[in-house]
Amino acid sequence: MPGDNASKALIDSLNGLLADYFALYIKTKNFHWHVAGPQFHDLHLLFDTQATELFALTDVVAERVRKNGGLTLTSVGAVGAKSAIADDDRTGVDAMAMVRVLREDNITLVERIRAAKAAAGEAGDNATDGMSDDWTDQAQQRVWFLTQILGG
Repeated sequence: MPGDNASKALIDSLNGLLADYFALYIKTKNFHWHVAGPQFHDLHLLFDTQATELFALTDVVAERVRKNGGLTLTSVGAVGAKSAIADDDRTGVDAMAMVRVLREDNITLVERIRAAKAAAGEAGDNATDGMSDDWTDQAQQRVWFLTQILGG
């Protein structure tokens, strides 16, 4: 039977993941708003699609925290404190640099999802364990798309 420490570790891991989703959503929207250059149209649409996917999962992850008896993040400061995704306040970033940054951040997100999956297994949370496979697949698809834009 999973212990209290395993449940706390899962809640902490999920809150970290929630922070990452919010941080990557904001960064992706920043790049969506500020992308320029020959690939503007395609990247503008891709970044918007990816941001929508990221934001859609914030509520799902937060509800996993609550269903496991935890409290979720309450502020922008809490997101910043828990996220492994670095802020990027730049507005004049080269389009391909944006793609590289988002690719690396989505790779980080995959690692954080895998950590949450492992914590879910330790805590006996089969629902989060199973859902994390879909989250991983979505993040890996974003990595794949961004990688292909960079030439493979």
